[in-house]
Amino acid sequence: MKIQLLNPDQAKKGATIDEEKYEVVKQTILDIIDERGKIVFKELMEEVTLRLKPTFEGSPSWYCTAVKLDLEARGVISRIPGSKPQQIVRSRNA
Repeated sequence: MKIQLLNPDQAKKGATIDEEKYEVVKQTILDIIDERGKIVFKELMEEVTLRLKPTFEGSPSWYCTAVKLDLEARGVISRIPGSKPQQIVRSRNA
């Protein structure tokens, strides 16, 4: 089954990906954020790749970026405003 991803920029359309891959990447992202509290996006991508690379079919970094944007659009995670480089946390309302 496929899932349509959302994008925080409503002018852009998210990708359509396999729901099973979505769930694996989503859970990995949330686990990492929960472990760290907040994380720089580049470090998140590196950690997701490290954890998924051995068994994941496809590009973990591409899926990480796509699912991260979807989770932002759904209000599950958010960027810390003004952070450079971009830092990500769990949203308070999630």
